[in-house]
Amino acid sequence: MNSEKAKAEFTIEPFMEGDPGPHVKETISLAKESGLDVEVGPFGTTVIGEQERVFELVSELVKTSMGHGASRISLQVTCI
Repeated sequence: MNSEKAKAEFTIEPFMEGDPGPHVKETISLAKESGLDVEVGPFGTTVIGEQERVFELVSELVKTSMGHGASRISLQVTCI
C-alpha cells in the first residue's frame, strides 16, 4: 500500500438553494466519518489523506451521492 497522500475535490449536483438535499448531505457525512481531513466549502468538498484510503473513499462517495439522487459529480484527484 502506498503511503503517499492524495487530495480529492468533489462537487455534487444538482445544486439546491438553501437545502443541499440528501445527495449532498449523505455524501458529506460519509466523508466526515472517514477519519480523513475534510473541508466543506460552498461549492465543493475536499478530502485529504493516504492515497489508498482516499481512492477507496472516492468510490464510496460516488455510489452514495448517486444513490441519493445526484445527477452529476465533478471530481478531481491529485497525488500530493
